Amino acid sequence: RQEGAVMLRVTVSPNGRPQRVELLQSSGFGALDAAALEAVRRWEFLPARVGGLAVISEVEVPIRFQLRE
Repeated sequence: RQEGAVMLRVTVSPNGRPQRVELLQSSGFGALDAAALEAVRRWEFLPARVGGLAVISEVEVPIRFQLRE
């Protein structure tokens, strides 16, 4: 029964795949932090564009883990 929020910084490649995912703020629970990192590494993003060309970019991604009754 753990809840918390994780903040990640993701470097997104021009093809929309995460190149690097790093923990900016921990939830306080290692298992939640690891689950957030693992999930975001599998995501696909819309890459940033400059002049119509896809470029490397960084984005901060919040992940909230919340239990419901």
